[in-house]
Amino acid sequence: MTIGPPLWLLAELTYRCPLHCVFCYNPVDYATQPEELSTDDWLRVLREGREMGAVQLGLSGGEPLLRDDLEVIVAEAHRLGYYSNLLTSGVGLTAERAAALKAAGLDHVQLSFQDSTREMNDFLSHTRTFELKNRVAQIIKDQGWPMVMNVVLHRLNIDHIGRIIEMAAELGAEYIELANTQYYSWAFVNRAQLLPTQEQLKRAEAVTDEWRDKLEGRMRIFFVAPDYHEGKAKKCVNGWGSMFLTVAPDGTALPCHTAKMLPGLSFPNVRETSLRTAWFDSEGFNRFRGTGWMKEPCSSCEHKEEDLGGCRCQAYLIAQDAQAADPVCRKSPHHDKVLAVVAQAEADARTRITEHPLVFRDPKASRRLAGAI
Repeated sequence: MTIGPPLWLLAELTYRCPLHCVFCYNPVDYATQPEELSTDDWLRVLREGREMGAVQLGLSGGEPLLRDDLEVIVAEAHRLGYYSNLLTSGVGLTAERAAALKAAGLDHVQLSFQDSTREMNDFLSHTRTFELKNRVAQIIKDQGWPMVMNVVLHRLNIDHIGRIIEMAAELGAEYIELANTQYYSWAFVNRAQLLPTQEQLKRAEAVTDEWRDKLEGRMRIFFVAPDYHEGKAKKCVNGWGSMFLTVAPDGTALPCHTAKMLPGLSFPNVRETSLRTAWFDSEGFNRFRGTGWMKEPCSSCEHKEEDLGGCRCQAYLIAQDAQAADPVCRKSPHHDKVLAVVAQAEADARTRITEHPLVFRDPKASRRLAGAI
């Protein structure tokens, strides 16, 4: 197959974060991975990415604002011609720092909320940040940035979706992404508490459609369909090693931000190899490219070019086999495991009881979970 360049570079600048979200996509063992690339390393990564053809840059974490050199990184990205997007909780984005980032050339800010109410927002993040996020939304607007709001949906907040959309409109968001939780990393640990019911999803989609009609032309609303309830697999990051290239805080180059969990795969580190070598030549990036790696039922499926077998991390977490068909697919021999989890969520919703308490993302929990991996 022909391998094109990575068009989208995601720079995970740090795993440090002041929030403790129960659905965080950072590795559950992040506390055992304290190393971070230096400023010079990141600037070299940006240059090598542009030389390969990358045009979109995501600056993520953890919380990227905890990097003191963020303005330096943004300025180099601007000089190189990237369209840069800061993905942030808002913690640390003062008016002064926003002005400095704007002057450095930052193009876009995506602000996360956990919910539309102070109580649930602060509970889910285990921090008092709701009022801060509202102030940051105004700071973003004051700088003239297009403001995107992101809210991760799950059983504990999905019934508030109408108010969430209304809040986004009141804050002047041009775009809101309502992202149904993807169940890996911390969300997988908390899946029993977070998985919504089919009825909740049905209501949420109906409410979203009503708000689309109401706000037509004022705000774009993107509802990311859930995996477990659809019976259909989705392309993993638009195709493993086809468009997206993630660099983790320690310099590991990855085809998606959770791929490091997969056993038996070797991913290169940009401290030791070039981005070009990592993308084109490494075993980790080539392992699941295209369709040649597939086994049944994927290898003979008429949809294999559409979904490329689905999510490899999801296959590993549910089927314990990274080469398996994504178990969310009805054709997967492991689909019964997904149906059982969904059925349990329905039962838990009726009784309002789950056996598993929520595990908040914090260093102590991370070290405990790392011992179980």
